[in-house]
Amino acid sequence: MKTELWAIGKTNEAYLEEGMGIYLKRLGHYLKFELAILPDVRNAGRLQAGQLKALEGESVLQRLRPGDFLILLDEGGRQFSSEEFAAFLSRQFQLSYRRLVFLIGGAYGFSPEISQRADLKLSLSRMTFSHQMVRLFFLEQLYRAMTILNNEPYHNP
Repeated sequence: MKTELWAIGKTNEAYLEEGMGIYLKRLGHYLKFELAILPDVRNAGRLQAGQLKALEGESVLQRLRPGDFLILLDEGGRQFSSEEFAAFLSRQFQLSYRRLVFLIGGAYGFSPEISQRADLKLSLSRMTFSHQMVRLFFLEQLYRAMTILNNEPYHNP
């Protein structure tokens, strides 16, 4: 199964790109993984939040395929410890999904259509983070989960 992280819009901060690059390289040792940056909606500044979420949602729905398991990174979602997240991933890797897709929404969150399509909502914290910083935090947690599953010393409980 392929694992993907989708995010809307480019990252503007070099330090985030550098950190993401570190974890993307490390993840390649453990799984088929891809980071997909979906283009920003054109003229987004002229749109209301609902309109922007709807257009972003359409873009995501066009990329999804039958057999994809979609997980939204959402502050209201289910929370896991690092060990619980690793166990969750282990179970997902045993199933017959084509892709395990994690989605980071835009600045205003997800459209109702995306929320309805989601198989799970996952929260990294009860705190709110910028959608750009979540990319780095998620990649680190995914890497941590892979080291836990492989009994490697990165994670110190």
